[in-house]
Amino acid sequence: MTDRSSLALNPGVRKREVFGWAMYDFANSGYTTVVLTAVFAAYFVGGIAGKAPWATFAWTAALSVSYALVMLTSPTLGAWADLRAGKKRLLMIVTAGCVVATAALALPGPGDVALAVLLIIVSNTFYSWGESLTAAFLPELARPEAMGRVSGWGWGLGYLGGMLTLGICLAYVLWAQSKGLPASEFVPVTMLVTAVMYGLPALVTFALLKEHSPPRADAREAQGVKASWQQLRRTFAQARNYRDFMWLMACAVCYQGGVAVAIALAAIYAEQVIGFQPQETMVLVFALNAAAMAGALTWGHLQDRIGHKLALGLTLVAWVAACVIAALSTSKGDFWWAASIAGVCMGSSQSAGRAMAGLLAPPRQLAEFFGLWTVAIRLASIIGPLSYGAITWMTGGNQRVAILSTTALFIAGLVLLTRVNVTRGREAALSAV
Repeated sequence: MTDRSSLALNPGVRKREVFGWAMYDFANSGYTTVVLTAVFAAYFVGGIAGKAPWATFAWTAALSVSYALVMLTSPTLGAWADLRAGKKRLLMIVTAGCVVATAALALPGPGDVALAVLLIIVSNTFYSWGESLTAAFLPELARPEAMGRVSGWGWGLGYLGGMLTLGICLAYVLWAQSKGLPASEFVPVTMLVTAVMYGLPALVTFALLKEHSPPRADAREAQGVKASWQQLRRTFAQARNYRDFMWLMACAVCYQGGVAVAIALAAIYAEQVIGFQPQETMVLVFALNAAAMAGALTWGHLQDRIGHKLALGLTLVAWVAACVIAALSTSKGDFWWAASIAGVCMGSSQSAGRAMAGLLAPPRQLAEFFGLWTVAIRLASIIGPLSYGAITWMTGGNQRVAILSTTALFIAGLVLLTRVNVTRGREAALSAV
């Protein structure tokens, strides 16, 4: 970042802190790229579950259980962190939990469906908690007018981390396949690589990132989880004062459901419907992450210029196009077009949504409101993949119908986005006491 980038930061925030914050996106992106998208998802369906008719539904159900757990707990964790200025402490704990659980994914082999499901639930729950907590730091670091570009820096570096982790795994998989090793032997090694690539860069975050919000004055009177739930109930009671944040949450429930489909099922669709080989799928996901990095970096700057609402709306229109192309694809070349558009949209829509949430969240309740934001994202992650899996099951394995139905989620997101007034929502956030 150049000296000009300092103008994007809040007073007292150093550039090295922002780098440390963005390094967490770098660290945790390998988990979504390798575990949820490129490697373990397809291995679960084809290797562990043996391509059973219920395999895709079982995968989406496991993810849905973890997201339900996150929905029930994230706002409370956020309220606790706001009261005690404990975001960084909690982030360290949940990171350690995800790293250990990811390494443990090396244990399940063919037929070990129950163990694989359990470890996916545990690892994804810890991952989602970490994602919520790190997002809550964004409004502390960036000025309101620069929220989009700083969010984009994090997502951009994140996709770079995902590509690096996937690239290492791809190199190993190609070597293993040249030696004639089966997936049951080389997939576990990729899980260990992913765990290491999560844990080591996260140490940079913990070394550089600071907690800028002091403990709340009422923290001394707070009594553990009970006080956190009391604060959360007060927030919901005041929801009418933050109606634009609530409309944005409703919008996110819809469009992030579609994004979750792309993350959780891209590899499965590529292999089961289009005919990609595992190494081709990994290259596809690598390219998807490259496109997402470009989308996050460029769209973040554009977002600050044209407005958060318009920027997000444009990405949702492009998502609809990507789903239609994917559903109609009859060759690998056709599907590459859909994946490229989806990659750019993934980076831009996720960056834009996080920045808008940061603008509309009251400064004294950042972790709590990002906990609410996580509720919306994880509800979406239940609705999107689970509906995809259910439609696939009910149609006898027709994933083309399932991916085409995903367009409805993005269209609904567009409709709900029209109800968000960013200026009004920002004023409500700043007037909170």
